[in-house]
Amino acid sequence: MNYRINPKNGDKLSALGFGCMRFAKDEKEVEQQIIYAIENGVNYFDTAYIYPKSEATLGRVLAKGYRDRVKIATKMPPYLVKKYEDLDKIFNAELERLQTDRIDYYFLHMLTDVNIWMRLVNLGILKWIAEKKQAGQIINIGFSYHGGRDEFIKLVDAYDWEFCMIQYNFLDENKQAGKGGLEYAAAKGLPVMIMEPLRGGKLVTNLPKEVYKVWDNAYVKRSPAEWALRWIWNHPEVTVVLSGMNSQAMVEENIKVASQAKANAFTEADFGLFNQVTQILSEKIKIPCTGCNYCLPCPKGVDIPTCFSTYNDREIEGKTAALSKYIMQTSVKSQASNASLCSKCGKCESHCPQNIKIRDELATVAKTMEGFYYKPTRFLIKRFMKL
Repeated sequence: MNYRINPKNGDKLSALGFGCMRFAKDEKEVEQQIIYAIENGVNYFDTAYIYPKSEATLGRVLAKGYRDRVKIATKMPPYLVKKYEDLDKIFNAELERLQTDRIDYYFLHMLTDVNIWMRLVNLGILKWIAEKKQAGQIINIGFSYHGGRDEFIKLVDAYDWEFCMIQYNFLDENKQAGKGGLEYAAAKGLPVMIMEPLRGGKLVTNLPKEVYKVWDNAYVKRSPAEWALRWIWNHPEVTVVLSGMNSQAMVEENIKVASQAKANAFTEADFGLFNQVTQILSEKIKIPCTGCNYCLPCPKGVDIPTCFSTYNDREIEGKTAALSKYIMQTSVKSQASNASLCSKCGKCESHCPQNIKIRDELATVAKTMEGFYYKPTRFLIKRFMKL
């Protein structure tokens, strides 16, 4: 395993971090994957208060003798903090779930602008952070971020943070905080953790055939996932890259790549390949959803990420295949979750890290995917499933 040094405190962190948002369903498999990762050098595990069962699952595994071998990163959701007492309520629940007395890297989850930070400051969070650090319950304090570069820079400058996390991948190099934000934070001595390196898998699976052709014709044989991860590790400013691993094969492949990839190792030929792929994908992907699920639950039951994912697949897989997938995943079940159920309340948009105009996009999905062919196709699929 390659390690990168936290410039703030000298921690030796594995270049690959285990993202715990998308655990496999079988807890025995999850335990096997976590232990394998630790035994092969992964020492940074990232979870969050709002990830269903994630903290408790991680805590149960680490309690079997692995806690002191890793750094735990978890997160406080600011939108659930309405009063000062909520800080302890959430934090203590996290300690209990994780079966630990300390959090090594504690995030304020998904800060979107300075105003949200100032609201927390007015509630007394500076005093709370100081007390937790004095007690040794929080070792490092930081924030995760989705949003534009300018607001990110303001947040970096708003407090003496000890680390931060941004979304970064080859398709988002000039989006959100982007390369400019990455370089700014690193120049101020902040370790930068990276989330969504594969855009929720969108840079790996169901890619246009033109993209696979680029990778297949490259001078060296690598999977799309390996190429995408190596692109991020090529940046010396990056400290840890999170991967939401949910299979043993994925864990093994990512550890292998993390043990080989170096900073500043790319050639002009490498960058040329990414230029080709980026151009192809930018033309194909219509809605920049990563499937993080922060927009859920929808009051009307709309499965927003699935609606967007299947709509995007229409551009990649073809209209017929995408329509069948859309109906199977949103309409052929006990409680429908298709796009036309949207009441346009707007609750989802306030939580979207990508700042997607969800209501408008759902209207587009409904118009495109639920046309005259929607009902007869749904009928046929339902009939087929009853056979």
